[in-house]
Amino acid sequence: MYLRSLRVAALFAALLLPVPASADDAPLKEVEAYVKSNLVSWLNDKTVIAAVKAQNAKHESLAQADIDKLDKDWRAQVDAAQKPLIDSVLKNELSVFLAKKKEESKGVITEVFVMDDKGLNVGQSDITSDYWQGDEAKWQKTYKVGPDAVFLDKMEKDESTQTLQMQVSVSIKDPETGKVIGAATFGINVDELSS
Repeated sequence: MYLRSLRVAALFAALLLPVPASADDAPLKEVEAYVKSNLVSWLNDKTVIAAVKAQNAKHESLAQADIDKLDKDWRAQVDAAQKPLIDSVLKNELSVFLAKKKEESKGVITEVFVMDDKGLNVGQSDITSDYWQGDEAKWQKTYKVGPDAVFLDKMEKDESTQTLQMQVSVSIKDPETGKVIGAATFGINVDELSS
């Protein structure tokens, strides 16, 4: 427990301490500032909170075998003609909300998805390759860390668009209790943000 607390403290220190300015640091600082000032507020919207709470309640008794089956079904549906599980998520109120927010970003946000307390997708702007994110850093370094966790993944060049991309994940907390109830991941087009 002490080691985990030390890691959390180090993460927050790294996010809050001034970083010497350099060409390599500029995009990272710009992305972090954009997320904190523009995107985190989305997560307090009643659409987000209600959807995450409802799915947490619905999936409360899921075992790992159930999660694995859902994830396997999702992956099989990605390239299939019929996509009942994917469609049920992509057509829900939260996904519509997220798609609209992505569109309003004018190309800065490339994708956004929200996860529940098990790491399963609740809503998303675009189809993800899998349904369960609970085995990935985007969920483990946010939901499991605490209510104000931010995880900045490495920047990568998207080969198809030739743009610099980065995923930023944050925990979602219940505004009434302050308790972590889920997490969200934003894909950021760093080149578009800088222009």
